[in-house]
Amino acid sequence: MSHDGGFSRGDFCYTLVLTDVKTQWTEVIPVRNRAQVWVFEALKEASGRFPFPLRGIDSDNDSAFINYHLLRWCEQNRITFTRSRPYQKNDNCHVEQKNWSVVRRYAGYFRYEGEKALGVLREMGQVLRLYVNYFQPSMKLLEKVRQGSKVKKRYDDPKTPYERVLECEGVSEKTKEKLREEYEMLNPAALRRRLLRLQDKLIELATSSRRKIYALG
Repeated sequence: MSHDGGFSRGDFCYTLVLTDVKTQWTEVIPVRNRAQVWVFEALKEASGRFPFPLRGIDSDNDSAFINYHLLRWCEQNRITFTRSRPYQKNDNCHVEQKNWSVVRRYAGYFRYEGEKALGVLREMGQVLRLYVNYFQPSMKLLEKVRQGSKVKKRYDDPKTPYERVLECEGVSEKTKEKLREEYEMLNPAALRRRLLRLQDKLIELATSSRRKIYALG
C-alpha cells in the first residue's frame, strides 16, 4: 500500500500488509519505498512475527513481489508461493480489506516520506499489530446462498485473531501460552491513546511535506 498522498513523484513510504486467511492475524510493516530489497526484508521480518510458521504466500501481481530473491527464499523455507491474477484485486480480498480497516483507518491518505515518517509509521505498525490482533474482533463468511435475486450470507461469531489462534490445533501450547502472557500485559485503552498520538505526529509530518511539494511547484 502506497503513502503517496496523491502525488506519486519521488520517494515515499509504503506499507506491506500480510493477513492469514484462517485466523485473520495481520502484520503491517512500513518500508521506505517499494524497492524489492525493502519489500523482501519486510516480508522476512513479518514472517518471524506470526505466531505460526508461514506455509504459503499469495502475493499481489507486482514486481516488488514477483522476483527471484523471493522465489528462492520461499523454496529454501518450503513456502508455497502463488500470486493473484492481473487486475483482479478481489483475489486478495482479505488483504485489501485490512488495507482499509487497519492501515488507512489509522495512517490516512497523506503522503509520508523520509526517515522521520518511516520511523513513526513503523512505531504505529508495532502498536497496530497488538491492538488489531488482540482486541479487534471480526466475523468470517461461512457460506453464501443465492435465493432468487438475493444472496444470503452466513457468518461465524465475532472473534479476535488472538482467539482464533488459540483455537487452532496446529499451534503449539507453548506458543499459545506466550500469547496469553502477552495479552495479559496489554491495555487496549492505552494502545488506542498511543495510536492517536502517532496519528497526530503523522499529520504534522504530512503537512510539512505538503508545504515542500507546493513550494517546489
